[in-house]
Amino acid sequence: MKYMEIGRSGIRSSVITFGAMGIGGGTWWRNSDDEESIRTLHKAFEMGINTVDTAPVYGFGHSEEVLGRAVKGRRSDVIISTKCGLWWGDGEGSFRWVKDGHRVSRNLSARTIRIELENSLRRLGTDYIDIYYTHNPCCPPFMTPVEETVGLLMDFKKEGKIRAIGASNMTPQEILDYTACGEIDIIQGRYSMLTRGPEDGILQLCREKGMSFHAYMPLERGLLTGKVTKDYVVPEGDARDGDPWWSAEKFPRALEFVEELKGIAGKYNCQLSQLALAYLRGQGGDINVICGARRVSQIAETALAADLVLEKEDLDQIRKMADQLQ
Repeated sequence: MKYMEIGRSGIRSSVITFGAMGIGGGTWWRNSDDEESIRTLHKAFEMGINTVDTAPVYGFGHSEEVLGRAVKGRRSDVIISTKCGLWWGDGEGSFRWVKDGHRVSRNLSARTIRIELENSLRRLGTDYIDIYYTHNPCCPPFMTPVEETVGLLMDFKKEGKIRAIGASNMTPQEILDYTACGEIDIIQGRYSMLTRGPEDGILQLCREKGMSFHAYMPLERGLLTGKVTKDYVVPEGDARDGDPWWSAEKFPRALEFVEELKGIAGKYNCQLSQLALAYLRGQGGDINVICGARRVSQIAETALAADLVLEKEDLDQIRKMADQLQ
């Protein structure tokens, strides 16, 4: 396993992060098994992955609870990132959706963040969070001043409740607004061979500001693993339901792209999932890749991607192939 510093925080993270959304279960990720999830987390730790990314909204607290069980007795060896800002404690905020009986809103007020942090600490069984993200920026009609949100997170750092501040799903201007108010060490966003939005300014901005980039959904929810067949039907309410690359229009083209990748994977004698992760790592040493897993076999496979280095000609070829799909 290879390691990297998160921004200027001094936190030393494995270059691959365990993504804990799936272990939250619920209708987003059906058939999750808590004991298997814990075995999978322990396998990740055994293979050198020391960072886990979760959020309260993943299973409405359940992902954090399972992670808390998994890190018991080894908390100091694990870097935990979790989030705030998707709020279902009451009706305050900008409404986003209803899921599993919870009405979820965007809310980054000091009042709700204080509650969220304490709830996360309790579920995780810890007294500090290593990386604390705002899950999404504010949106109308309920807007909180950036100074209020980031100022509170800076206070949490001074109190020792969090070690680093992150921001997820941001535009370049929103990132600049955050960095004007405090010390931001990492930006999180969706990034894969097929979804390359961060390349339009955000990666460069992170580098200018000394921040790392946390790439989530690098396998496009399993699409880039090569294990999805053309007859697959997304269950209603599943995390893939409504995702553009799983739509009737794009799904067949994406599978053709995956088929083309097999030649490059053969050159490196690697799995397609490993190729997808190595591609992102090949875009810069400041990129940390979040890879979700619910089974031991999944994390055992993807963890090996940390040591896979792709040649420039193959990185360029993959980019050219992906460009043809856009």
